[in-house]
Amino acid sequence: MAASIYPDYPPDLTPEQRKHLYISLNDWSIANGLAVRPSSNFVAESVDPSGVLAVTTPVTLFPSLFPENSFTHAKALQYAYNALYVAISQNEEWLGEVIQELIEVDDFIAKLWEIHLAVKGEGYVQVISPLISSSIEQLAQGLSTAHLRYGKSKSWPPLPLCIIFVVQSPERNIFDQRHVEYQLQTFGHAVFRLPFDLIKSYTFIPASNDLRPLIYTPPHSPSISYEVTTLYFRAGYSPDEYTNSAVWSARLHLERSAAIKCPSILTHLAGSKKVQQVLATPGSRHLERFLSDPEILDPVRKTFSAIYPLDDSPAGKEAKSIALDPERSKGFVLKPQREGGGNNIYRGNIPPFLKSLGDERKWRGYVLMELIEPPAQRNSIMREGVVKTGEMICELGIYGTCLWSHNTKSGDDGILLNSEAGYLLRTKGRESEEGGVAAGFGAVDSALLVDTDERGFRK
Repeated sequence: MAASIYPDYPPDLTPEQRKHLYISLNDWSIANGLAVRPSSNFVAESVDPSGVLAVTTPVTLFPSLFPENSFTHAKALQYAYNALYVAISQNEEWLGEVIQELIEVDDFIAKLWEIHLAVKGEGYVQVISPLISSSIEQLAQGLSTAHLRYGKSKSWPPLPLCIIFVVQSPERNIFDQRHVEYQLQTFGHAVFRLPFDLIKSYTFIPASNDLRPLIYTPPHSPSISYEVTTLYFRAGYSPDEYTNSAVWSARLHLERSAAIKCPSILTHLAGSKKVQQVLATPGSRHLERFLSDPEILDPVRKTFSAIYPLDDSPAGKEAKSIALDPERSKGFVLKPQREGGGNNIYRGNIPPFLKSLGDERKWRGYVLMELIEPPAQRNSIMREGVVKTGEMICELGIYGTCLWSHNTKSGDDGILLNSEAGYLLRTKGRESEEGGVAAGFGAVDSALLVDTDERGFRK
């Protein structure tokens, strides 16, 4: 889908047209919540000490061309991906074997697993589990469904119910979260934001109540306490947030509670790069364990890029050979067990990075993935008031919402909600390696669907 197929796209603009587009795009983005708090590099803290200013999220000026058949196919597969990760989250034995390989080399993963074992040792298992990654309306609907599935208050006397967003503080990427909150409030749900490092300051679990309700007292309204039905984590995914033992204690505190966690520890771990690698290593038969229907299995497998371990298995030894070769490594990216942008090591930087780790056992905390090379096209990105034009590449992600029950005692077991829930198209400069929008590398885009054949050429 090269630029030559559509030589007149995107169109050239007159200065007046460009000015009009800049103003319209900026205003629309701010008005619709496509905004972030400005970085300190753009607006000094001394200029905005109260943190009240906002700027447009990095966005493209034009929608990027995207093959309609690939777009439709990706959306259709989201249901299978939801079901896959439900199955992985519920197979504790298999997941534990995979995670065990990381425990010796990744303290963050090890401590998350330790929390799971501690809660399991107390005899508590989360009955309702949500897996929600979606656009605003669908995300609000998914959280609302979880909130309602919680049922009546487990406290006596009964307390009013609420949903809590566990958030970073400060949070630049706040406005999309706010729109989800506002949507939930239109459903009649009480919603509060609680910074990750203040969890135990404002919540507790009554020692005398075996049902373990999580009680929250808002600092701005201490006369009313609420029972938390649902915890939506917008924080807690990076080891940088776990600054001391008190923060780890707070995560354990939440996991012990009856509140529905989105995600639970097991669902969090199921999304690790190591799990992706075990499923996607060429020749792996693990995917068949979870998806037995060939009509679902084969299309899902075709979406995988080859991912290799860095261990002593035959695949791991081959991956080490590739990773240490300055030429062969140019087609790969090295990924740690982390989320968000800025963590990956690319191409020729892989060999010296691995050597810098020293102890080769530490390599097991990484996976080696074949780089995806999408076709480039011209576009412009507006970031903090500056527009840059050039060759761009984009990456499509399909959102999904899933809610499932595993209460085998009552027989209420299985997927309760499984839906495709919108998409995110992230675009970055062709020369850029990282792509996270919130991390400052990519831009939010939209898809202009075009009719192409299997080679990407216009029909």
